[in-house]
Amino acid sequence: MTGGPAARGTPLAGVPAGPAPTALPGLLVPPLADGFVARWDTVPGLEAALVPGCAVALVSAAAEASRDPAGWAGACGKTELAVHAARSLRRAGAVDVVAWVTASSRMPVLDGYARAAAALGLGRGGDAGLSAARFAAWLAGTRQPWLVVLDDLRNRADLDGLWPAGPTGRLLVTTREPAAVEGEPVRVLPAGMFSPREAVGYLSGRLTRDPGHRAGQLDLAAELGGQPAALAHASAVIATADLTCWDYRHHYLEQKTRLEAAAGGPVPAAAVTWMLSARHAEIIAPGAGTWPLLVLAALTGGDTIPLTVFTAPATTRYLAGAGTARPADGEPGITALHALQDAGLVAIDATADPPAVRINGPLRAAVRAAAAPELLAEAAAAAADALDHSWPPDQPASPAAALLRSCTVALRAAAPDALWADGACHRVLLAAGRSMDAAGLAGPAAGWWRQLAADSSRLLSETHPGTVTAGGLLAESLLTAGQAAEAVTWAQWAAGQRGALLGPDHRRTIAARTCLGRALTIAGRPGDAAAILDQAARTSAQVHGAADDTTVTAREAHAAACLAAGDHAAAIRSLQDAVTAREQARGPGHPAALATATALADAFLAAGQADEAIRWHRRVLARRERAGGPEDRGTLAARAALAAACAAAGHMDSAQRLYRQACAGYERVLGAGHPETLDCRAALARAYYDAGQLSDALPLLQSVIARTGSEPPGALRDLLAEITSETTAW
Repeated sequence: MTGGPAARGTPLAGVPAGPAPTALPGLLVPPLADGFVARWDTVPGLEAALVPGCAVALVSAAAEASRDPAGWAGACGKTELAVHAARSLRRAGAVDVVAWVTASSRMPVLDGYARAAAALGLGRGGDAGLSAARFAAWLAGTRQPWLVVLDDLRNRADLDGLWPAGPTGRLLVTTREPAAVEGEPVRVLPAGMFSPREAVGYLSGRLTRDPGHRAGQLDLAAELGGQPAALAHASAVIATADLTCWDYRHHYLEQKTRLEAAAGGPVPAAAVTWMLSARHAEIIAPGAGTWPLLVLAALTGGDTIPLTVFTAPATTRYLAGAGTARPADGEPGITALHALQDAGLVAIDATADPPAVRINGPLRAAVRAAAAPELLAEAAAAAADALDHSWPPDQPASPAAALLRSCTVALRAAAPDALWADGACHRVLLAAGRSMDAAGLAGPAAGWWRQLAADSSRLLSETHPGTVTAGGLLAESLLTAGQAAEAVTWAQWAAGQRGALLGPDHRRTIAARTCLGRALTIAGRPGDAAAILDQAARTSAQVHGAADDTTVTAREAHAAACLAAGDHAAAIRSLQDAVTAREQARGPGHPAALATATALADAFLAAGQADEAIRWHRRVLARRERAGGPEDRGTLAARAALAAACAAAGHMDSAQRLYRQACAGYERVLGAGHPETLDCRAALARAYYDAGQLSDALPLLQSVIARTGSEPPGALRDLLAEITSETTAW
């Protein structure tokens, strides 16, 4: 339910560093709406059901939902009940960790889990799917009490491999789709209309400023049938107008009669009340553009929209074009937003991270259905520009980026063709896909680029440059998602189209052929890949120069193909050329040059040239240390890599010393339980074992396994079995 000004969200607790829990940044429970009632009559036993090891689902009452195809019956306060339960459990100290996850699709689930993993020290960046899996594994194995809320679950498949479970955990799901929790060990609690007592209690709680407004509240509650969304709209209008409940009921019945005559039958109460609220918002702020702004919000949601979308220059221009007047006291979008909030249509949470506006799904659908096609087109264009303007630079894992991705997905679904004006797709579509790629959302990104390529082919042409760009980006995303066979198909097509459009020497053509080579390597065809990549590197060197980034990227990919094919000498030659080019272009201490040098050291190690590998790893370590200091994460990784090379060469004393130094550094920088710390300690245990120091290896490995918090990886179990077996034999 929406209501008056929203209160600040309660920070979520994380893993305790001591007796007191710490906050999980970016995972705030939404604010509780004004006038919340606990629903003791219609949803009894929620808090009693939320005990450790149990799952509860708040589901829209099936009978009411079947009578309401517009979806208003689904807006029955499930999220508010979940907010109240989460806050109550935290306030009572019953849970240390609360993760609030929007579950409307796979992408926000991965986003929410990955942010939770990072906040708990489990994430390593990169692949959001791996981080999400680590969070799910942590839930299964931790001894800390936790609560996960999956809000607005629509499809059980979106939780495949990520269903929260654990002996110390509580799971609360809100969903309009009972099928979304079928087959799961979940206690289902139907949530429907308010009881008469709850409805009157809600109106009384909202109408506290002027008791005179309450006159007739029993009749109004009965007329609205206890529908939570309708009561929210009605109480907001009454609270900000010179009306009693009787007055509002009179206006409601007049509007209902008109709508039912037009529809030829009954309409849900909220289908009437939202229109009264929209009219009231225009009265509160005449000329502020409340209706055009509501249409923009209806196209942009997602239930939650960053506040910056409403203050962006594009939104200001859109409102000016709709004939609104710029207020003297601030942004026109803010003035209109406050009027919409006072009318009960949106909720503003200015203290959230990021500040946001919330609008529910049935209202979005109703507004889109009522808006004129011309206004919808103008609003879609303005929303796309506003989203594009709001994108945070270089912060793909931030809460703001996650919200903007969801909003762009919703905008594309609501107005797919409006974002293809002037013979090209809107920039925000590319920004959203690239943000998914950068955030490690490989599966959702591949789906996004596949949709974009299909739209571009349909609306422009199969050979349009935009279609080719989307196809090439799809190939890259498919590679990241581990779908190498399909990646080869798209990469071949994109490389052919690039060559036809731009010629064989163009950087984009060479980049497309490099992508094809990488795809072939991963698909198990390294010989074919090496030939393509060698030619791409030679062509790029001739046309663009040996130090050009396109050339060096092709050489690095060629080396990877050669290594996969067992041609170590060719791989080393390519990487030596690439290191020289990187160092000339960017300097020997540049991260790209150091990464290539590390790859060269690894190639020497794969070729059995351990001394050369050690020499190059020492060189990288020295440069990392100069650039970032002894406890920079890059320095620690370089020290561990040098330790591995020393171990491979049989220099066990050096390997153990370097591993111990790296372990101590990881522990100081990341903590004893961080995955990178545990990986390093496991490598040290292996080094002890390889040196025959079983009494050192066994307790160290046992401590690593104890800290994993869940089922340990197979490699650790196998090593433990080896050490235990040999210890027993002795």
